[in-house]
Amino acid sequence: MSVDLDEVGKTLEAMEKLNIPLSIHGETNGTVFEREAEFLPTYELLAKTFPKLKIIMEHISDNRTINLLDKYENLYATVSLHHLQLTFDDLLGGALKPHLFCKPIIKSKIDREALRNLVFSGNKKVMFGSDSAPHLREKKESNSGSAGIFSAPVLLPSIVELFERFDKLELLNGFLSQNAKAVYNIMPPIRKIKLVRENWQVENQYGGIVPLFAGETLKWRVV
Repeated sequence: MSVDLDEVGKTLEAMEKLNIPLSIHGETNGTVFEREAEFLPTYELLAKTFPKLKIIMEHISDNRTINLLDKYENLYATVSLHHLQLTFDDLLGGALKPHLFCKPIIKSKIDREALRNLVFSGNKKVMFGSDSAPHLREKKESNSGSAGIFSAPVLLPSIVELFERFDKLELLNGFLSQNAKAVYNIMPPIRKIKLVRENWQVENQYGGIVPLFAGETLKWRVV
């Protein structure tokens, strides 16, 4: 795809000078499973044209995107809970589950395993990104369902459970907090969140919105 930087070039130059990161949901309008991969040349063009501009590839989902992190010093990435936990078989394998429809669309087991390996490598250029989207049930279960997964109620418990399962709890704080603080060069007020290992059942709905893992039992709980 071609990109006309004349329209945004001066803005990006200013962001580069002011050390303002550029966050991008990188997809084309092509075939749904290829949209992220088709956008990769644009990431490369931006990274090469503005080498001092921090570019955040938001909620990456494709294994091919990962290669750019090592190729360009100024490229970073966020990864969502749902792309770490799900594949398109969860969305489409048995029956269509509209509450799991999101963009970028959930992809294959190969992509999920690549993302897990990336996160569990402790790569400091990779951060958590919730990308939680609270669409009302009637907006999801319709003839034109909204894209987005409402994951906010289960984010921390599910991530802790995932990291525990792979014996990577020592990397949890970096992924959830420290990496982003370093990338964005911010020092927010210190806050602590306590989780306990205690089973609880996810509500089927929160204010008319169906959450990720609705009705399922999770092993960790925020207190």
